[in-house]
Amino acid sequence: MKIVFHKNYCRVYSSDPAAAPGRMESIMKELSGFEVVEPDMATDDDVALVHGKSHIEHIKNTTLVYEVALLAVGGAIKASEIAMKGEPAFGVIRPPGHHASPNSCWGFCYFNNVAVSIERLLRKSLIAKAVILDIDLHYGDGTANIFANSPNVLYHHIADRSKENFFNDLEKFLSSISKCDIVAVSAGFDRHAQDWGGVLSTGDYFKTAETVKDFAERVCDGRRYAVLEGGYNHKVLGKNVKAFVEGFE
Repeated sequence: MKIVFHKNYCRVYSSDPAAAPGRMESIMKELSGFEVVEPDMATDDDVALVHGKSHIEHIKNTTLVYEVALLAVGGAIKASEIAMKGEPAFGVIRPPGHHASPNSCWGFCYFNNVAVSIERLLRKSLIAKAVILDIDLHYGDGTANIFANSPNVLYHHIADRSKENFFNDLEKFLSSISKCDIVAVSAGFDRHAQDWGGVLSTGDYFKTAETVKDFAERVCDGRRYAVLEGGYNHKVLGKNVKAFVEGFE
């Protein structure tokens, strides 16, 4: 199990909750025992796989955001490359990305990290079909928009806010898939009991990750990776991420 992280993710690039000081440090403190791999910064060509030129130029004009946003995409790419080699990976990256559509963005997102990483694998003919599971409190409209007309990518967000229905939805969705080449998780932790969603326990994130792991090992030779999306209570965020990582490895 590898953790993808770069010290520059700790830079405070805006005033939104995803960019808050101490957020990334709270996660990495809990993951101190895991192997850490540094990503390279993505290129404009990478980002252009899913985003239009005008959107890229718009983000480029916001210098602080642009640099760290490219690094976040690079983190998702690195996690996907590790997964393709048969080892699970978790990208402790920011800014998040699942609200970034081809030509717009909102919700603390700029470029769609997971979408770029999956599209890149498709364009390189390394995979033919991918599953993106979004466990964030909020629907990843950007990811859904990017792959709306793609027969090669199945995006699913678990929308229900009760714990019982969350796991019923998760298991029903995964059990409906008999074939894919990789599974990527948009891993948001804002559904936690002490975060915005107020539903899941720390142990529930272990259970969620373990369920995805079992699916990946059954359907796609274990190829799986996850990247950070939401999660804003620094007192519990690191523990939640650690629980997920332990269930995922």
